[in-house]
Amino acid sequence: MKPEIRSVAETGSTNDDLMALAREGAGEGLWLRADVQTTGRGRQGRDWTSPKGNLYTSTLVRLKDGDPPPASLAMVAAIALFDTALSYLPYGRFVLKWPNDLMLDGAKVSGILLEREGDAVVVGMGLNLASHPTGLDRPVTSLAAHGGHIPPDIFIADLAPQFARVLDHWRSNPLSATIAQWQGRAHAQGTPLTVHDGGGDPVAGVFDGLNEDGALRLRLEDGEVRVIHAGDVFLV
Repeated sequence: MKPEIRSVAETGSTNDDLMALAREGAGEGLWLRADVQTTGRGRQGRDWTSPKGNLYTSTLVRLKDGDPPPASLAMVAAIALFDTALSYLPYGRFVLKWPNDLMLDGAKVSGILLEREGDAVVVGMGLNLASHPTGLDRPVTSLAAHGGHIPPDIFIADLAPQFARVLDHWRSNPLSATIAQWQGRAHAQGTPLTVHDGGGDPVAGVFDGLNEDGALRLRLEDGEVRVIHAGDVFLV
């Protein structure tokens, strides 16, 4: 299905708008991009600063019988973002960081937010093209800071068909094939990580890949492998 891209000058949240359109029966392949979001948000309800010049977009996936777990659509979005960004900044040192971040030279450059209602999954993506926030608890950057000056309407024209290709691969193959694609774009196994799962003190270990459902494998100092299904991951 050929993607349909709609653009608006301003909205509260492209995810909220697409969720409303999904309830009205909108089909898969619909994209919405906003120049500015006034109530954008990231994972765990965090605010997502949305100045003009960056990419704020959401797309709609309709789940089908036999599809892999819906949460793994975050990997589909991450792979599509990685490959599209790399085509514009081929010398950029991009890596994927679990669960859903695109990193550039060790700093976060994008985020992904999945929301579901019935058989509809809205995949929201934010990418710092022109600017990035400062004063956060983690390094953040933009493509422009590395010499990549790409208007959001140009970037999404390449992202939408790239997402469709990765989505078709996700549907047509075992989930292990998408996990392998993701891991091929991630930081190397053995990379030191700290995981904050919200349940206590941070846990330190090294990246030991993903398990069969896409959860993070964290190898601790004593050799134990802990499987992480949710949490914030920091590269050490």
